[in-house]
Amino acid sequence: MRPIPQHVGALLALFVLTGCADVEGLKDAGDLGTVHAPQTLWKEFRPDPPEPGQQPGTAAVVPGIPKVAGPGMRGVNALSVVRADVTAAVAQDGGTGRLVDPRAPQRLALCTQAVDGGPGCPVRPPVLHDLTGDGREELITALDLDGRLSELRVYTVQDDGRVARILSRHAVLEGVEVAAEHLAVREPTSNPAYVAVSDYVWDPETGTMNLSQLTLDECPGPGPGPGAGGDTPTDGGGARCAP
Repeated sequence: MRPIPQHVGALLALFVLTGCADVEGLKDAGDLGTVHAPQTLWKEFRPDPPEPGQQPGTAAVVPGIPKVAGPGMRGVNALSVVRADVTAAVAQDGGTGRLVDPRAPQRLALCTQAVDGGPGCPVRPPVLHDLTGDGREELITALDLDGRLSELRVYTVQDDGRVARILSRHAVLEGVEVAAEHLAVREPTSNPAYVAVSDYVWDPETGTMNLSQLTLDECPGPGPGPGAGGDTPTDGGGARCAP
């Protein structure tokens, strides 16, 4: 058998030592930096425990609303429920904003006695959707506090016929989506390329909608605009996450 040339033997040895790695990949990665342990800020500061009514994971019965024969929230006046809920919250927190935005009563004052509150009412049209999986529809609505901030509110009928709030969220509502027993809230972040998506699901043990997942979703890039064949029309203000 002919002897293996010296340069071929060197290459074979290098192949064995490196597996299938490309010779070009055998480079020094250099200094990867020093790994630092996380630094805890303000160790001496701790928040006070939540007061009654601020406890998370607790359904809040709305006072002043007659018991509902059911099933579900169909036929219940959404504006009356929001009014009663806000009035009770303001009385409880003394207008400090702990439970409800202080502007909420002023905004509700714009609503008339009409069923839908009239054209200037900042309460959004109610949406009925079964979020609990029991075949009974919940009431989903929102109170717009200004041109940006809103208070998302979800109500259900308990087994005893009382109306209870099972979710309240003070947020910039970039979008709200429902699917089966999920309610997703889309909010802008400090990075215009991403939107935060909070997914709430029904928790039968607490009787509330609890946060189950928080993710980031990419915003679509600016499109060519309406009528130009683009999938994401824009108004000239840059990218915007669609609900």
